[in-house]
Amino acid sequence: MSSAEPKSTVDPKPGMFSSLKVRNYRLFATGQVVSNVGTWMQRIAQDWLVLVLSHNNPVALGIAAALQFLPTLLFSLWAGVLADRLDKRKLLVAVQAGLACCALVLGLLDVTGVVQVWHVYVLCFVLGTFSAVEVPVRQSFVAEIVGRAQVANAVALNSTSFNLARIVGPAIAGVMITLVGTGWLFLGNALFTVAVIAGLLLMDPAKLILGPKVPRAKGQLLEGLRYVWGRKDILTVMVLVFFVSTFGMTFFVTLAVVAANVFGRNADGYGLLSTTLAIGTLAGALWAVRRSSRGKPRTRLLLGSALAFGLLEVLVGFMPTYASFAVALIPVGLCLMTFMTTANSTVQLSVAPEMRGRVMGLYMLVFVGGNPLGAPMVGWMADEWGGRSPFVVGGAIAALTAVVSGLVLFRRGGIQRPVTGWGRLLLRRPGYARGGPKSPLAS
Repeated sequence: MSSAEPKSTVDPKPGMFSSLKVRNYRLFATGQVVSNVGTWMQRIAQDWLVLVLSHNNPVALGIAAALQFLPTLLFSLWAGVLADRLDKRKLLVAVQAGLACCALVLGLLDVTGVVQVWHVYVLCFVLGTFSAVEVPVRQSFVAEIVGRAQVANAVALNSTSFNLARIVGPAIAGVMITLVGTGWLFLGNALFTVAVIAGLLLMDPAKLILGPKVPRAKGQLLEGLRYVWGRKDILTVMVLVFFVSTFGMTFFVTLAVVAANVFGRNADGYGLLSTTLAIGTLAGALWAVRRSSRGKPRTRLLLGSALAFGLLEVLVGFMPTYASFAVALIPVGLCLMTFMTTANSTVQLSVAPEMRGRVMGLYMLVFVGGNPLGAPMVGWMADEWGGRSPFVVGGAIAALTAVVSGLVLFRRGGIQRPVTGWGRLLLRRPGYARGGPKSPLAS
């Protein structure tokens, strides 16, 4: 086995859309575009359904969100182990089929008029279980589709697709809920998920850039945790991601509450707020695509975007009118997406390839796993202190964490990179557990 990671067949100096030169990635990305539109339609419909069934109770919305994200706490680390052991493409096909079934069941319950809030709670948990497996597997699969040289570009393009759908999906959902109700949106998402499965099945497995499969053995989960614990730079980034996502990225609860309880808007008003936020995140994703052609992610950009996101979110909380609130969400979305894409690329490029699945499983745990804590908390906060309070408190926490993380990272010399392709060779080196030879990213 070679000690260097297999190279992509595309130009090692990526252009803005170089990942699209890879046929397998084109299939993957096309399926994601269609599926992401359906996912955002379902997300808006689900939030609004819970509000309707609970008579605009923000705590009920927080509970639904917590149940959907709770499985991440339980299963994402094990999903990372599976990603390192198994065929990621086949695993994704199975998980996507499960996600489609969840949408189908919820849609049938809704259109037949028998849906109750506890039905939504149960399906939120089941959907979250499939998602807890799907996300880290999909994140680590990207590197196998395009190769290490194209990871940052592919991550940025994925974010662009996701956020384009984030504009289209809520806008469609807001209109469709008003016209036909929420149930048909769940059924539509079940159909859209088929596009992802089709893209995965049409890929050419021979052209995937596979790393060595990790054989089944005891202690692999702990091995991944020890790896991250020994990389204090990666650990600091993950702590930053945890605080920003748990306390700052609570829009799945707060936007619905602000639309309904602060500004007295209906589903279309909620959809518009989600769309304006998505305009900003789409702009951030497009900027990330452009940056990916210029080199590696920079530590200052990671920290600066987190700080700017927190400060702007505080400002949003004080916007007096619906229109000013909606417009202020655009720069918030831009800074948020800049932070998310930079953090994801930084972690993926900083780990040994054979550890990537487990590290990304942990990354998704800290990225999403705080939501079972954050969602009920912001729901309670909105109920007790008003719908604006989660923006002010969450933004302040995100900004403070960015400052503290910056002090830690700059003191340690930035983000380190492995000196060879495969982590197995690195892990044999004495002292590598302490982080290995320093090769910081430009900061």
